[in-house]
Amino acid sequence: MTGFKEFGKSAANAVLERVGRGVGKVQERKPLSYDVLESEDAYLVVFDAPGVTRSDVQVRYVEGEVQVRLDRFRDFHEGFEMRFPGRGLSLDGRARLPPDADVEAGEASATLSKNGTLRIEVPKHADGTDVAVVEESDEEDVAADEHGDEDEDAES
Repeated sequence: MTGFKEFGKSAANAVLERVGRGVGKVQERKPLSYDVLESEDAYLVVFDAPGVTRSDVQVRYVEGEVQVRLDRFRDFHEGFEMRFPGRGLSLDGRARLPPDADVEAGEASATLSKNGTLRIEVPKHADGTDVAVVEESDEEDVAADEHGDEDEDAES
């Protein structure tokens, strides 16, 4: 009877381990959740980054997109045996900034909080200038039309 009990326990452990690894792989394929916030002088991208340390995190800014990779490791817990390895170990996320974002990517900073979030602040260009918009006057419209007619006659 003991052999049958051990076989059952071993089979259950094998099933739990396979299911757990499958759950972990699904989590690894799903992109990290994030928020994009904007202030007058920066964008703030906040990713969920549970269970990582600073050395586990890679952050890049590529073509208007903040890219994050988390490579976490399972801690060894003395006296415990792994029954269900369900957490993904390699997690990725990408957050696209608005198409008109004009940023100083080299000045970006990343902060890993104790509550499991990764905050990436990407400053906006400080040297941007406003461009005045003026309306054409009626006289400029007439002159442009007359000038356009002359150009068309020259091309004929």
